Amino acid sequence: MLRAGRVCVNGETAAVGDSVDPEHDTVSVDGRALDAEPRAYWMVHKPRGVLTTVRDTHGRRTVVDLLPERSIRLFPVGRLDLDTEGLVLLTNDGELAHVLLHPSFESEREYEVVVRGRISRETLRHLATGVTLEDGLTAPAKVAQVSYRVADDTSVFRLILIEGKKRQIRRALAFLGHPVIGLLRVRMGPLQLGGLAAGEARPLDDDEVSALSAHAAKVNPEVRRR
Repeated sequence: MLRAGRVCVNGETAAVGDSVDPEHDTVSVDGRALDAEPRAYWMVHKPRGVLTTVRDTHGRRTVVDLLPERSIRLFPVGRLDLDTEGLVLLTNDGELAHVLLHPSFESEREYEVVVRGRISRETLRHLATGVTLEDGLTAPAKVAQVSYRVADDTSVFRLILIEGKKRQIRRALAFLGHPVIGLLRVRMGPLQLGGLAAGEARPLDDDEVSALSAHAAKVNPEVRRR
């Protein structure tokens, strides 16, 4: 459509790669103005077995299926693997999603991790300085609230990351000799999972949207405040 000259921005023919601010620019196709969808922000608590994607060709359940209504197209910000639970943000705000995901902005993601065995100080040091995996060295992570449960020989702790290599936490801890048996994302930037139950979804309130907006503007001054 762009190459055919059918798309205009503010009355001028648009080209591939042009940028548009939907709050201030007028976009038209074949002379008909388009209305920008209002921005929307939803939090879901992804259970195990649910895919972090918009749709699945095999008909498996996705995080979008957890939403009570789907009048606006939303996409998940980042991914959790099939066996990982916890906070997933769904939005149509691409600018905010980019800031939350790109490692250069160092936006934190916090997880509650349960592993086999008593985790040692040496293992914690490796996590804090980086673990060499087949796709490179992981970024340093913060570790907090470490405890050991004698009854089932497991260690529980919080892990804070600023990057998200594929299955990074599971691969790093397996390499260090502590297979992950439970993984729950509890925070993205300023957004907290709180008491939202597994499988439930809710829209963000105004304070949460403002906090996300302030966070995005802080790490990337080019982002406009919501």
